[in-house]
Amino acid sequence: MTATFAFVMLLVFLALVFDYINGFHDAANSIATVVSTRVLSPGVAVIWAAFFNFIAFAIFGTRVAKAIGDGVRMDLIAPNLRLYVLLCALLGAIIWNLITWYLGLPTSSSHALLGGYAGAGIAAYGGIVGILKPEIWFRTLKFIVLSPVIGMVGGFLLMTAVYWIFRNTTPSRVDKIFRKGQLVSAAAFSLGHGGNDAQKTMGILTAVLAAGGIVAYGPNGTLPKIPLWVVLSAHAAIGLGTLSGGWRIVHTMGSKITKLKPVGGFCAESAAALTLAYVTLTGTPVSTTHTITGAIVGVGATRRLSAVKWGVAGRIVWAWILTIPAAASIAALSFYLIRLVLHLQG
Repeated sequence: MTATFAFVMLLVFLALVFDYINGFHDAANSIATVVSTRVLSPGVAVIWAAFFNFIAFAIFGTRVAKAIGDGVRMDLIAPNLRLYVLLCALLGAIIWNLITWYLGLPTSSSHALLGGYAGAGIAAYGGIVGILKPEIWFRTLKFIVLSPVIGMVGGFLLMTAVYWIFRNTTPSRVDKIFRKGQLVSAAAFSLGHGGNDAQKTMGILTAVLAAGGIVAYGPNGTLPKIPLWVVLSAHAAIGLGTLSGGWRIVHTMGSKITKLKPVGGFCAESAAALTLAYVTLTGTPVSTTHTITGAIVGVGATRRLSAVKWGVAGRIVWAWILTIPAAASIAALSFYLIRLVLHLQG
C-alpha cells in the first residue's frame, strides 16, 4: 500500500465521518416536528427518517454532488497539495459542526463543508480570485437567503390554506387527520434531506479519489462521474448518523422556535420538502436546516408574530451567517499549520 493510497483511504474515512456527523447534526431537521408533536417517539422517528435518507439515492441524481466537487478549481492547486486541501476542508466542516452541535444550534452542514473547502483552497492557492467558481458560489450564497424565505412563505401559505379548508372541522378531527399526514410529510422531508445533503459528501469523496489519482479528472479539472459505491456509502453514512439523533438541536427546532401541533408540523415539513425537491433536482446545494427553520417560523407566524420566539430565531440566523467564514477560517488555519509542520511546497 503506497502512502498516497493510505492518505486517500484516510480522507474517504473522514468524509464518511463528516457525513455521519451531518446525519446526527441534521436529524433535527427531519424529526423535530414529528417528535415535538408526539406523532412518533424519538426512537421510531429517527428510524423513519434514516430509512428515507438512505433510499433518496434512487430518486435524486448527482447534480448537487457535481456542484460541490466543482466549487473549487483544484486544477489550479499544486498536485502535491490537493489531498491536504481536502483534508483541511473536512476538518473545518467537522470541527464547526461539532461546535454548533454542542451549542444546540441548527446550522448548515452544507455551508460548513463549502466554507471549509473554500478556506483550504484559498490558503493553498494563495488568493481568492480565480480559485472559486463564481456560478456555483453565487447560486449557493443566493439560496442562503432564499431557502429559509421560500420555506417560511410556503409554511405560512400552507398553514393559512389548511386553516381555511378545515375551518368547520373540530380541532380533534384536524389533529387526527394531520397526525397521519405528518408521517408522509416527515418522510418527504427526509427524502429531500438525504437527496441534497448526502450528495455533498459524494462530491468531496469523488474529489478525493481524483486528487489521489484513483479516478481521472474531467475536462478542465471538473469532477468525474461519481462511482456507485460512493453514492451508496454516502447515503448509508448519513442514514446511520440520523439514527444517532441530535437531541440538543431537536429540542431547539421542535419547541424553542415556536409551539407546534401536528397540523403545523405537516405544513412546515411539506413546505420544506417541496423546496428541497426543487433545488436538489436543479443541482443547487442548499441548507436543509435553513429551509425547515424558515418553514417552522412561517407556520408559527400564522397564529401571531409573537408566537415565534424571535430571540432564538435571531441566534440561529447569526450562526448561519458565521458558518461559512468560521469553517473557512478553521480549514485555512489547519492548512497553514499542516504546511508549516510538513514543510510542504507548491
